[in-house]
Amino acid sequence: MSMKQNIEIDGKQVPFKASAAIPRIYRMKFHRDIYKDLRSLEKSVGDGSEENSNLDMFSLEMFENIAYIMAKHADPAIPDSPEDWLDSFNTFSIYQVLPKLIQLWGLNTQTDVQSKKNFAQLSGK
Repeated sequence: MSMKQNIEIDGKQVPFKASAAIPRIYRMKFHRDIYKDLRSLEKSVGDGSEENSNLDMFSLEMFENIAYIMAKHADPAIPDSPEDWLDSFNTFSIYQVLPKLIQLWGLNTQTDVQSKKNFAQLSGK
């Protein structure tokens, strides 16, 4: 089951999609583990304020890649590279978008865990 949500970026409603396919798509495109990268980003952002953030250039690139993959998954018509996709926006704050992406991912994984629990109960395990 997938979750889809629009998030406002630069005054535009941008669709993002989280599903079980995202870790594979992300791994194939960037050769990285999205679970580790999201955990790292959560720690780097801290309480969500710019003053208490530890985001470095690599963290910003991880955010851009994760956002791109989730947007491309929601809308295959977007450009085929993160750079071309990002070029369609003016500058925007990671601190406004990242928490919403993390929340969307959390809702997706929560739904997945709940589905597995329900399946286990139905199958008598």
